[in-house]
Order: sequence, then structure tokens, then C-alpha cells
Amino acid sequence: MIVARYFGLTFRSTLRTNLFRLSGPLIALVVYLLLRHIGAAEAAMAGIVAWMAIWWISEAVPLAVTSLLPLVLFPILGIDTVSGTAVNYGKEIIFLFLGGFLLALAMERAQLHRRIALRIIDRVGGTGPRLIGGMMIASALLSMWMNSTSCVLVMLPIALSLLDGDGDPALRKKLTVPLLLAVSFGATIGGMATPVGTPPNLVLLEIWRDRYPDRPPIGFGQWMTFGVPLMIVYLTIAWLLITKVVFKVPNTHLSSPTEVRERLKALGRVSTSEWWAAIIFGITALLWVTGDDIVFSDTFTLHGWRYWTGFEALTDAGVALFGALLLFLIPVPRMGNDAPIADEEVNKPPFTLLTWKYAEAHVPWGILLLFGGGFALAHGIDKSGLAIQLVAGMQNLKDLPHSVMIAAVSGMVCVLSELGSNTAVASLALPILAQSAEAWGMDPQALLVPATLAATLGFALPVASPMQAIVFGSGRIPVREMVRVGIWMDLVGIALLTLLFGW
Repeated sequence: MIVARYFGLTFRSTLRTNLFRLSGPLIALVVYLLLRHIGAAEAAMAGIVAWMAIWWISEAVPLAVTSLLPLVLFPILGIDTVSGTAVNYGKEIIFLFLGGFLLALAMERAQLHRRIALRIIDRVGGTGPRLIGGMMIASALLSMWMNSTSCVLVMLPIALSLLDGDGDPALRKKLTVPLLLAVSFGATIGGMATPVGTPPNLVLLEIWRDRYPDRPPIGFGQWMTFGVPLMIVYLTIAWLLITKVVFKVPNTHLSSPTEVRERLKALGRVSTSEWWAAIIFGITALLWVTGDDIVFSDTFTLHGWRYWTGFEALTDAGVALFGALLLFLIPVPRMGNDAPIADEEVNKPPFTLLTWKYAEAHVPWGILLLFGGGFALAHGIDKSGLAIQLVAGMQNLKDLPHSVMIAAVSGMVCVLSELGSNTAVASLALPILAQSAEAWGMDPQALLVPATLAATLGFALPVASPMQAIVFGSGRIPVREMVRVGIWMDLVGIALLTLLFGW
């Protein structure tokens, strides 16, 4: 009986997987045939988008494997060459991920993340909803002043430590997905509150300076007048969705206050390895936060260290890799009370915070490939001309009520950002939207700002943003769960942008 049941489940699972595998190319063919009138390259690209979306969502094929499709399909269909496509798998931001992952691994290996996590539980309380709220608020506040991607890289090891603690196993299992999504969602929403919070915001500021040099720049204070209220409302709704609607997080303690304090006491004094991990991570985070200029108004700009040092070419990715390299160079004591590094290599030289063997085994290399596939997809949408076709369709929006126009633009940009880099989507869509606004006699800012914020949306797929990709890289979030709550987050975001800018 048990054997029969097992083979029955296996058969159904295999059949379902094979159906999804077949549906990808079949639906791609149908999309191509239906859209041939817009152009062969555009129709082919639309088919590839549908194909990859089906495989990503269903996980019928490993996500990293799906991400390789552009390297094969783009040359065959005449969209781009292999070399032109392959460049997208080595984008700068991928190396930012790599550096961030290595820094997070060092915190975990030194067990610093456990100490930080216990401190957070001690401060915010140990119930599921309070933990989720605390992590969401912390991520949002950090993301207001530092790059959202960097923020998630800072917060993820702390969240993982909360989940790997000694609390109730059943509760920890229930908290896994909502707590990790809280980190990503909090960082994404917090990035909307300031001009420096997320890359699409910076894209808008650059386009605004170049296209409208005679107009006042969009200052820090002006942005925060709509960004901060949006953040507060959006965070509240996100917390309610995660804890009360989608996951129904139980209001029970992961660990009692007494247990938490006992575990903190048991950790003892901060070890040498923990100090070095904290110092390197802290220096890296400080460089992330203080590198760029902050424009408060026409008359006041707070310059970052890149301005003062002349190291304009040293981006956040370079900073992350600088910090990561130090992890392989800083000597620490061998295993003992002073060096609580938990792995099999601790008594083998070299005695450093990280070894390549450890990094090689623990870095989620597939996620780096996954995000490269997202960049390649966004590149193909641009290269094929499909993006122009999509945006050109907005010409029909000029006669619609303003609120409907904002909703339609936000929805379109949000959908595009789900399938590729939000930065790439913003860079592609904003110039076209600026031109459209001028042709319609609109204030460009009234269209560009909500479109920029909509590019930051994208909560449903791992490839939608670096924040989503990083938390997915933990290996603890099924794509279906991300889609289940992410669609609601996208719809709420579009509704809030419509209410804020459409009236």
C-alpha cells in the first residue's frame, strides 16, 4: 500500500513536471505565432519571456538552468550573439552579490550572526509577528540610506540565525518564508522613501538632470514628502499581508525572554573572529552608505567619499569585493574559546575568517547565474525592440483619466520589472515616458516618479530584483510561495501609487 502510494505520488509529480517542461516551448510558439505582425524578433522575444516565466514559476527545470536559455535561443532567433548575451552574466551587480555573500558567510562562520539575532529577539520580543515586524522595519530604515541590495546582504544572515536557533522547530518552520520575505520586502519598500534607496531612483535623478537642466532638481526633502508616507503605509500593509492574511503567523514566542538571555550569556565574550567579522562588515557597510553624494536641495549637497578621494570608479561592487578579500587574509586564532568558527577546516591552516574551500561549498552559485539570466532577458527585451513596442502602446493612454493612466503605466513597468532588472527597466522606460509626457503636455515629473517607484516593485519572482534573488538564494523559499504573496504586494503597490499620484 505504502509502495503503491509512493509510486502514485512520484508518477503524478513527474507528469506535472513534464507538462510544465513541455508547456514552456509550446506557449512560446503560440505567443510567437500570435504576435508575428509586430515583427519577427519582437514576437520571438515575447515567446522567450513566456517560456522562461513558466519554467521559473513552476520550477519544472532548475532555475539556474532556465537562466541559460538566452545563450542558446538569442543567437538561433537572431536577437543577439552569444558574446553579446554572455556579457549580461558578468554584470557588476553580480559581483556585488558575490562580495555580499562572502561577507555574510564570514559572519555565519564566526557565529556573529547568532549574537546579533539574539539581541534583536531580546529587544523586539520573540513572537512571530513582532519578529517579522522588527526585521521589516530594520531593513526599511537601513534601505533608506544605503543601497537596498546591500541592506539585504546585511540583514539576511541575521534572519537566518533567528531561524537556525534553538526555539520551537515547528514555529521556526512556519516563520521561515515570512521572515525571509520580510527582509526583502522591508528593504524594497524602504528604498522607495529616499532618492538613494534603490537604483531606479538614481536612474530618474540622472535622467532628470540630463533632460531638464533648467528645472529644479528633485531634492532629498521633496522626495521624502511622498516617499516616507508611502513607505509607512506600504510597510503596514505588507506586515498585515504576511502575518495575518497569507501566512497567518502564530502569535507565540520563538524563545522566551529568559531563554534568550541565557543563550546570550552562554555565548560568552565576543571572540577575536567575531570582532574581525564585525569590523570588516562594518567598514564595508559604512563605505556603501557614505560613498555617493546626497542632494538635499539646489544649494546643499552632502558629498560622499568618492567625491573627496577621487575614487569615482570604485563602485559598491568593488567595495564588497575589497571587504571579501580581507576575509581570506585576516588571520584568526585556531579553534578554541577565542575563535568559535564552526566547520571542519578550523584546525587546518591558513587560519583566516574564510577559506576558499568553505566559500566554494556555501556560496549559492546558481543564484548568481539566475540573476545573470534576468539581466540577459531584460537585454533581449531591449535589443529585440519588444520594449519599444510595449511602451509605444502607451500612446493610447493619453486620452484616459489621469488616475487610469498612472495605474496602467505603473502596472506595465511593474510587469517588466518582474522579468528582469529593475534598473534596466527604469533606464529603458523612463526616457520614453519623459518624451511621451512632453508630447501629451503633462508635467514629466507626474509620470516619471510613479513609474520609477513602480520599477522598484516586483515582489513575485527571484529575478525581479537583487533583494528577491538574495533571499531566494538562501534555498528556503519556494518560488510558489514567493509568487503567492508577491502578486498581492505588486497589486497593493500599484494601487498605492495610483492613489498617491493619480489624483
